[in-house]
Amino acid sequence: MKRIYIVGTGMSRETVTIEGLKAIKSADILFGASRMLEEFSELGIPSTCEYRATEIAKVIAGSSAKTYAVLVSGDTGFYSATNNLIKAFKDEYEVYILPGISSLSYFYSRIGLTWENVVHISCHGRICNISDYVRRNHYTFLITGGNLEDISNQLVSSGFEDITIMYGENLGMETERIGSTNASSLPYENLGNLTVLLIINPASDASTPTGLPDASFVRGDVPMTKSEVRAVIMSKLAISPDDTFIDIGAGTGSVTVEAALSAWRGAVYAIEKNHDGASLIAQNCKNFHIGNVQIITGIAPDCLDNIPSPDVAFIGGSSGNLLDIVSRLVQMNPKIRIVISAIAIESVSMAIAALEHAHIEPEVIQISSSHAKKAGKLHMMLAQNPIYIVSGGVCHE
Repeated sequence: MKRIYIVGTGMSRETVTIEGLKAIKSADILFGASRMLEEFSELGIPSTCEYRATEIAKVIAGSSAKTYAVLVSGDTGFYSATNNLIKAFKDEYEVYILPGISSLSYFYSRIGLTWENVVHISCHGRICNISDYVRRNHYTFLITGGNLEDISNQLVSSGFEDITIMYGENLGMETERIGSTNASSLPYENLGNLTVLLIINPASDASTPTGLPDASFVRGDVPMTKSEVRAVIMSKLAISPDDTFIDIGAGTGSVTVEAALSAWRGAVYAIEKNHDGASLIAQNCKNFHIGNVQIITGIAPDCLDNIPSPDVAFIGGSSGNLLDIVSRLVQMNPKIRIVISAIAIESVSMAIAALEHAHIEPEVIQISSSHAKKAGKLHMMLAQNPIYIVSGGVCHE
């Protein structure tokens, strides 16, 4: 049976393990990206510049050689091609996985820190919601890939312009560079594709609060869902970390913000027809260091076409389109959970009818809250307007 070694080559030829080098020397054919193959060219072993698992499997299937080594950068278990290679080889060959030194462990050793408490994500060739990881964690390690400008812009737009970033370029090579800066000054034009980042946030907060104080938000003259009502709305929404959430009639974005804190690995879409409201939503998201919100200025359901299938939706304002909005949301996802707030009794009837029309059994509750106000030496309770909350659908917990 043919033997295949998947070898983590570390940062460079100098950091490959003894076990890995032994396997490489025993191979009849080497596979890997050109940069890694060049590191071992002095061995004189025939090589194929290929890193795609399916293509490597095709070459091996048609070859008479007995032993192969597939070179992957860093460690085999850290954002490498190992999973795809194992799937491509199936059970046809003897496969041995030999770990190497990862960029994470190498970089941390170079800056004199340990990494048991670090959160690591790869932004190489993928879209990442970096800000929410940074908000929640003291240390966030990023593997990048030509997208440093986007990373810098995302951090700055979510209020992290002064956050400390340590960078490592071309780790383990003669051109290695390690430095420290902040998000707004990251020298992305002078750093190459082989760059890792460590973002340090001493004020990290992984909580997902509900019923945030009204004073926490920039309000202007745009209506806002009040704290006590918002807390109940959030309990009815029951948002999970990976959910896609839509806030229709988002106002100042108070529900948007709390939803984004809950769906921190997901995506949040805030729809608001008022341009002033859209600006307030952006400001509030920045103040809370939120990066997973897309603000859409428009009226639903017309602006729902380009939004991915939502798991949960809140309707705080419908501009008279409630029935069409609910129908469109259910069309997008028949298992969606919908929560609607209303002040007028007539609006409650419309909300019930809209959910029933979509074959969703509605639940209706009414909330009345009062705030104490000092009157001389005494305190009196001042009642706020009662709010109705109509909800239904699948609870995503």
